[in-house]
Amino acid sequence: MKIAHIAPPWIAIPPKNYGGTEIVIYNLVEEQVAQGHDVTLFAPGDARTSAKQVSFFPKSMIEEGIPWAAHLKAFYHMYKSFEQIKASDFDIVHTHLSSSSDMYIFPLSAHLVTPHVTTLHSCFPFDRVREWTGEADKYYMEWAPLVPVVAISESAMEAVPYDLNFVGVVHHGVPMETFRPLDVQRSDFFVWLGRFMPEKGPHLAIEAARKAGVPLTLAGIVDPHLPESINYFEESIKPHIDGDQVKYIGPVNMEQKIGLLSQARGFLNPIDWNEPFGMVMIESMALGCPVISFPRGAAPEIVVHRKTGFLVHDVEEMAQFIPRIEEINPEDTRTYVEKNFSVRAMANKYTRVYKRVIARSKEAGVHKYEEKRQGKPIITSSPAVAPPSVPDYIKTILPVQVPYLRGQVARAKMKVEPGP
Repeated sequence: MKIAHIAPPWIAIPPKNYGGTEIVIYNLVEEQVAQGHDVTLFAPGDARTSAKQVSFFPKSMIEEGIPWAAHLKAFYHMYKSFEQIKASDFDIVHTHLSSSSDMYIFPLSAHLVTPHVTTLHSCFPFDRVREWTGEADKYYMEWAPLVPVVAISESAMEAVPYDLNFVGVVHHGVPMETFRPLDVQRSDFFVWLGRFMPEKGPHLAIEAARKAGVPLTLAGIVDPHLPESINYFEESIKPHIDGDQVKYIGPVNMEQKIGLLSQARGFLNPIDWNEPFGMVMIESMALGCPVISFPRGAAPEIVVHRKTGFLVHDVEEMAQFIPRIEEINPEDTRTYVEKNFSVRAMANKYTRVYKRVIARSKEAGVHKYEEKRQGKPIITSSPAVAPPSVPDYIKTILPVQVPYLRGQVARAKMKVEPGP
């Protein structure tokens, strides 16, 4: 299959440190190339990829010091990408909606002849700058229903306030060959890893670790472009770093992340928002490091309570479950990720989505031809562009009981799909 990926131009692929969407794109592209697909990546020139690459400027925009609110160069990247795609013969175009400037995908792709799909990586609203939120999202709904969309979790799909054209749910995956636990003995510390923002909950991880009397290692990035990230770290995190019970080791690259999670007893994830997915949870579990998480967002779809970790509803309960982390078998945790959240599983699911979108595009083309030939609309039992209520590659939806949740949805959905 001839596939074009248009990556957001802000962060390098793969990212040097933090970049959830970018590492997903990198992993997916590498796996698709490995599976024999003809893949072209439209991304700034500092991307590293096994695919063919098309770039319109040499460096990713954050690397150039461009602030997130400055969209002109991002629009140029998007427009030029679609311009070249229109002159090419790709089977499918895959775009990625992650930040505000990616909303240009909708008007640029709504009437694209080439079959296309976009993955929704983040949450609405996208018309926002720091504390300010606008209303422009609703204007883009003029084009959005024409674009097939993939959600990265059931939770993320249900949270969308607009009637998007969802064609399926595909969870992220990790390359299991890369995420192999190191042959080292587990240490006594727990770890928190991510971007320092209040909703990511590192201050709550510190509180839980103190209550449980265990050491905690913090790793991640303080975003220099976001004053709220800087202020939060300085005021709510730094005063608790004592180099003994609470350590901060700074941002970590892939090798350092694997080493850290291979040694940690467990990963603490006290998120304070409905995160659409949570890559670090599956990375941790792939390395045999169990996760203790609040049941927000997609966490109940990722963590199996008492099998790959624990789902807890507050800091007190997190502290109570920390001493029970040895109840989780690291090998079972890794096996579960390999079956459900490997990059191979993700790529195979996307291939099935691509084939369905391509088939619908051909069907729509036949209808347009017949309408033109007969001079009147062709009435079908179901619109050619409308997705079924449940993707056909999902065999069943089974309820997963989470009986201890309070104030949360007490049931999560788990998709049972055929193997590759």
